[in-house]
Amino acid sequence: MAAGVCALTVAAGFVAPMSSALAAPSHSTTHLETKTSGTVLPGTKCSVFPLDNVWNTPITGLPADANSATWLASMSAASTDLHPDYGPSGNPKAPYGIPWNIVPVGTHFTPIKFLYASESNRGPYPLTASTPIEGGSDRHALMVDPRTSSTSKVCTLFETFDTHYSAGGRSTAGSGAIWNLNSNALRPAGFTSADAAGLPILPGLVNYNEVASGSMNHAIRFTVECSQESYLWPARHEAGQANTNCPPMGARFRLNASFTLPAVSCGAFCQTVLKTMKTYGLIVADNGSNWYFQGTADTRWTYNEVDQLKLIPASQFAAVDESCLMINANSGQALQPGTAAYQQSCG
Repeated sequence: MAAGVCALTVAAGFVAPMSSALAAPSHSTTHLETKTSGTVLPGTKCSVFPLDNVWNTPITGLPADANSATWLASMSAASTDLHPDYGPSGNPKAPYGIPWNIVPVGTHFTPIKFLYASESNRGPYPLTASTPIEGGSDRHALMVDPRTSSTSKVCTLFETFDTHYSAGGRSTAGSGAIWNLNSNALRPAGFTSADAAGLPILPGLVNYNEVASGSMNHAIRFTVECSQESYLWPARHEAGQANTNCPPMGARFRLNASFTLPAVSCGAFCQTVLKTMKTYGLIVADNGSNWYFQGTADTRWTYNEVDQLKLIPASQFAAVDESCLMINANSGQALQPGTAAYQQSCG
């Protein structure tokens, strides 16, 4: 089942941005953790997964996937430019993008009834009447609790799809996943999340604070119209069709290192995103419009900052084979460039 189709949607609410997460499912998984942390989420002390998580791992030295040309053709790469699926909407209070929030102190956690209950974490979830919910059909809600609660560890990410809040414990959603931000654990194989690929959403968003700092050190999530009935690590779920010409969920794409845009048409924000796409790439996370990549709903985005990113041609990307990075199929921990293990596996 597809946990949602991402298109250009108006955020139903907004709180200061962030970016990252990791799974703590109710099923048994292998936890491979490190003491080093990724980017710290704005407004918290929570990291964007461990530093050696696959989302945070450079892919500049990885080989092209043998299926790259075929997948690109199915995505109309030769005639399509990238499309940032976030930014100003014309309503200053409701920017495009996916909103998220830091869970306030004292928030009451509530049970949620899920349509896909067998693949969802039961919770409870810190969903309230004031929790921002993405507009449009996906209705994602992303909630980061930086504190320990009676039912969750410190720095926990809660994500739901098709979210509908109702008082008195009557809230509903299509699916939901709970991620421990300090862990590299993945969801059980075959499980969806709040996203079709069974991946967390927040770690793959273009985040205003990171871009403004000039450094965004993680992969970016994006959508494709056609995905095949399979998935690649670190994805855990497919929502595709019987067409092997289309990329699987979890496929990773890298912008050609030689591609450039002049400063006059690609300012500092744009150049930061280009560097991220060359270093960390894009990950197929959901079905939707081809080459739409997602960002946080943030009132600070400007039309100019967003429009400049529409100058990036999809034809300048190639799929890469990141299978050599995998240490354990149930973990997002990845071999790191510069280490002997990486050289032995990927060199």
